[in-house]
Amino acid sequence: MQRPFDIAVVNGKILDGTGNPWFNGDIGIIRDRIVKIGRIDTRDAKRAIDASEKAVCPGFIDAHSHSDMSIIFDPRCESTIRQGITTLVAGQCGMSLAPINPKFEGLLKRDLAPFLPRTRIQLPWRTFKQYLARMNRLRLTCNTFHLVGHGTVRIAAMGFEERDPTLRELDAMRAIVAEAMKAGAVGMSSGLIYPPGVFSKTIELIELARVVAKYGGVYFSHIRGEGGTLINAVKEAIEIGETAGTPVHISHHKAAGRRAWGKTKETLQLMESARSRSVDVTYDQYPYTAGMTSLATLLPPWVHEGGMDKLLERLRDDETWMKIRRELQTGTPDRESMLNEAGWKRIIVSSVRSESLKRLEGKSINQVAKLLRKRDEFAALRDLLLEERGEVTMIIFHMDESDVEYAMRGRYQMFGTDSWSVSPTGLLSKGKPHPRFYGTYPRILGRYVREKRILQLEDAVRRMTSFPAQRIGLKDRGIIREGFYADIVIFNPETINDKATYDQPSQFPDGIDRVLVNGQIVADSDGLTRARPGRILRKEK
Repeated sequence: MQRPFDIAVVNGKILDGTGNPWFNGDIGIIRDRIVKIGRIDTRDAKRAIDASEKAVCPGFIDAHSHSDMSIIFDPRCESTIRQGITTLVAGQCGMSLAPINPKFEGLLKRDLAPFLPRTRIQLPWRTFKQYLARMNRLRLTCNTFHLVGHGTVRIAAMGFEERDPTLRELDAMRAIVAEAMKAGAVGMSSGLIYPPGVFSKTIELIELARVVAKYGGVYFSHIRGEGGTLINAVKEAIEIGETAGTPVHISHHKAAGRRAWGKTKETLQLMESARSRSVDVTYDQYPYTAGMTSLATLLPPWVHEGGMDKLLERLRDDETWMKIRRELQTGTPDRESMLNEAGWKRIIVSSVRSESLKRLEGKSINQVAKLLRKRDEFAALRDLLLEERGEVTMIIFHMDESDVEYAMRGRYQMFGTDSWSVSPTGLLSKGKPHPRFYGTYPRILGRYVREKRILQLEDAVRRMTSFPAQRIGLKDRGIIREGFYADIVIFNPETINDKATYDQPSQFPDGIDRVLVNGQIVADSDGLTRARPGRILRKEK
């Protein structure tokens, strides 16, 4: 005789995550698993949740998260959980917190500084296995799956050098990636507009992707350009996967800058063609026309060689600055200029270090130039980076809504936030973050499903749940099914909506009724509960 259910979710419209139409039903949970789907007498449950007029679906999986930068400081994952996300795929864009070579640890910390709390940062591990073991000791609210970052691997092997690795260094990088994959990494990510990833050539990435393929992992890539070089960058990502024999996932796919607008039609066709050749390529996307990254990303790649402190030295030198300024204005044949693609008015300061400069947050660079009484925007950029030691983030408006919608309809698309877990009052509350930190998934369901009808509800949920689960090899999450883990979101499809804006981003969404992780209620309409049942997930051998 079956023992009582710990929780029964009754009277809900179940969206099982497969894309099938919803059906009325009840869900019985014992400990961390779904054990029954059907009709349940609430007297057979220790606790019953009435989901009448609500949708009940698998917990959302964030296919592109940087929350490895935040969970070690704040494991509550509040902005993540309160938009219905129960599992994160972290370590994106070539940036991960492991492995660490003590010789280059300072370079890694300075590189990550714009995204970490302004406290003394301790990273007491060396290998990826040690890192995951430390993460496993956290009392997390959500589940986390980790990638090893190519940029971090490169720093561990050769620092911030703008050159090809030697054979010995390449062998060291192969060994580092293999160790991470054996430890449970789901794959490797690259960030090919960021140093030191920007210094790498295709053949280096292919060699490391071969190691990923050996362990059944996935190559995730922030590709080498999303504006003028978009087409070639997508081709390179496909080439890496095709040659190495590994699945390819293109991160936060977009067409950035007016010259690239409309090119999503071509990029999606490239993916279709690749799949016809048996290249397993997919992509994720966030539902906004602005991105967010470090302000220093505007500078040419060569300025970053040697790390942040060397970058600041170059900015201080007047002769070098004039060369930087010229390249910012004109770009180079082989590199797009993010500045030219967007323009000063569409580049917004998101966060700064100094209290005295907090008034600049939310202001465009041309407004910053006026507030600081600089002669032009170039001088404002230079002085701001020097004053803040490079620790400035920006929001950049460079996409067109029609491209966002076209990519969203694509067959191989899933969703990600490209953010990290924060809280309005937490240690990582800095400046004015991108609204995607708080509102990505409710925005999809409210704006793009209910209002604009870009996607059907069942298909949108599939792209948030079973599709990313399939991509990363999660065999027992992402679907409402007996025997699967009880990661569940209950929401009102008629009222769910994001409230976060660019001016006031730190606002939680409407319409999320409850969130369960591993069979425990971690959030309800009042906010987070005290439950911390999240787990560090590992790639199955």
